[in-house]
Amino acid sequence: MTSEHYVKSYDDQLKRLGNLIAEMGGLAEAQLAEAIEAMSKRDLDRAARITVGDQRIDDLEQLVDHEAVSMLALRQPMARDLREIVSALKAASMLERIGDYAKNVAKRTAVLVEAPPVPSAQTVVRLGKLAQEMIKDVLDAYIARDADKAELVRQRDKELDALHTSIFRELLTYMMEDPRNITACTHLLFIAKNIERIGDHATNIAEVIIFLVQGRSPADPRPKDDSTSFSIVEP
Repeated sequence: MTSEHYVKSYDDQLKRLGNLIAEMGGLAEAQLAEAIEAMSKRDLDRAARITVGDQRIDDLEQLVDHEAVSMLALRQPMARDLREIVSALKAASMLERIGDYAKNVAKRTAVLVEAPPVPSAQTVVRLGKLAQEMIKDVLDAYIARDADKAELVRQRDKELDALHTSIFRELLTYMMEDPRNITACTHLLFIAKNIERIGDHATNIAEVIIFLVQGRSPADPRPKDDSTSFSIVEP
């Protein structure tokens, strides 16, 4: 293989890696959008389709892992190329987690449908749409290699945390006022926490982009505004 062909083959592999991340991101964003719509409309059929569709995201993560490990072993990349490959590995892992969280939102929708509607559900929908916007913007930043846009996503995590805290307190109030709300509110608490974690992963990807472009991680601490003590075991 000539030097020119070697370089072209290498560039093609890097491009393919980027395309896999873009496809994963698009699917993860769509999964979350569908999960939020299913919850809003109390649509069991739509929720069931999301659970099935998660497999494609898992398969793509395996492809990214295979491609990246192959490039690391055979190409021995350095500097920016090494950051490209490591960043793709990290982003793929986070996008796979986002898909899992979206799937969990869909699964809990099946329980919510059996319970009386709770007004806070629409606030949880708003939380989900905010997380969806963060995913879209961070994917745009990844494709454009735009560190400034990634930083804007990173800053929005505080807004999502604040809304999550508000929802947490609102749902606790409903549960104390009427025990009949406990089942629905408990599942909404888990859904809201899943969405908050999706926002965290979008922010993680933003930090990966900043590292990719600038060669260093953000120096300042991540802005947070979540004062709840509620936590869940990761799926």
